[in-house]
Amino acid sequence: MAEIINHPQLLTKARQEIDRVVGSDRLVQESDAPNLPYVQAIIKETFRLHPIIPMIARKSTRECHVNGYTIPAETLLFVNMWSIGRDPNHFWPDRFVRSEVDITGQHFQLLPFGSGRRSCPGMPLALRQLPTALAAMIQCFDWKVISGVDGGDAGLVSMDERPGLTVPRAHDLVCIPVARLPNII
Repeated sequence: MAEIINHPQLLTKARQEIDRVVGSDRLVQESDAPNLPYVQAIIKETFRLHPIIPMIARKSTRECHVNGYTIPAETLLFVNMWSIGRDPNHFWPDRFVRSEVDITGQHFQLLPFGSGRRSCPGMPLALRQLPTALAAMIQCFDWKVISGVDGGDAGLVSMDERPGLTVPRAHDLVCIPVARLPNII
């Protein structure tokens, strides 16, 4: 939400998709999610830029060679997920609209939930609920930022992060929801 509030043109584009697929006389449902590729792209782009866990730890099972480096067997490796997809100046969900990028950790383009046996056990629930929850928040409300409360300026939300096991925002997201479709709320 914070990223699309800071990028109103993307919020408008997502809202147009929801209005086209769902309409304004019913609430978006879980069954609508496959027909909302732009909402799905926003979620993927958010995972790229703001991974849930900044580092993934793995142990090498055998010696391997990567870019001229030898990694001995039984070496503990840390994959810095935070820095891999990091370009905070470019929040651009369109990169994922026609992309077959798999976010379940099978093809390693985007690993918001890790991969393999140690992947996040909450992944199936998140991937089922996130599109519907985000689409409903976009469909039903306009979001007014309370200036200065979260460290942002001029109606923008601060995207600063603080250190932690997860990557929490430095300031809470404080917005006022304004009903957009009062007939379905």
